[in-house]
Amino acid sequence: MAFPAFFLPTLPAQETARLILPDAPQPQGESNWNDTMGMQISSSQQDQQPTASADKSQRPLTDAEKKKLSEDQLDQELHQRMAGVVPNFNAVLGGTAVPLSPKQKMRAAFRSAIDPYQFGLAFVTSGYGQATDSHSSIDPDGFRHGYGQGWSGFGKRYGASFADQFDGTIIGNGILPILLHQDARYYRMGTGSFSKRFFYSLSTTVRCKGDNGKWQPNYSNVLGNIAAGGISNLYYPAADRGFGLTIEQGMTVTAEGAFGALLIEFYPDIRKHIHGKRSPADPTVQPK
Repeated sequence: MAFPAFFLPTLPAQETARLILPDAPQPQGESNWNDTMGMQISSSQQDQQPTASADKSQRPLTDAEKKKLSEDQLDQELHQRMAGVVPNFNAVLGGTAVPLSPKQKMRAAFRSAIDPYQFGLAFVTSGYGQATDSHSSIDPDGFRHGYGQGWSGFGKRYGASFADQFDGTIIGNGILPILLHQDARYYRMGTGSFSKRFFYSLSTTVRCKGDNGKWQPNYSNVLGNIAAGGISNLYYPAADRGFGLTIEQGMTVTAEGAFGALLIEFYPDIRKHIHGKRSPADPTVQPK
């Protein structure tokens, strides 16, 4: 899981999306978007205005309008960062969002996978691995196996670390969500008790929204992490390969994703506590 923000012709497109979004996340099926995304008119206004005008104001969004809205929302999400550094591209902070197209899902996954932060994180992880001599061993005859030390060892560790996160992001946030029609984004709750939000965050590692807006098992995340662990058998030393290690690595990455979900959920609260004010992108909406 990659780390976590989400009428009048003269207003900017992002302001347009913000104004017409509902106050709370709703299922993302066709009927839901027809209901929640249309402009609402009071019954008294309907009595006073011509029927044609009322029908026009309440009409469902066209496919072109949905595509434009989802593109505006995605553009906003791809600029979200925590502390101005950690990418928060895979999060819906506004409670609800239009389902992404297959092309948009892959675009979001690739953008997350190649963010400069990921290169920096791989550098730090490789440095730690170099210091602890990870993925390296010495046999009884004194021969060293695995990555070893020196620049060669560091380069191998760096490549493996970056490949791990790249594969997991592309598969778990891009390819599988496209094939399984799932939404890989994290929908921030924002309100409620600490325990409710805490367990909600943890649950999203194994539960996600489908493109139809309904909650379902998060096959994309779990299978994506396991698949990335399987691919790592191609470049990890022989001692670090095998089915058991693949499953172990997949579960480890899933646990890391759970921590990332907690960070996305509670970072605005932490920021508010530190700065004494609410972040502009800190809506208090609760997924249903």
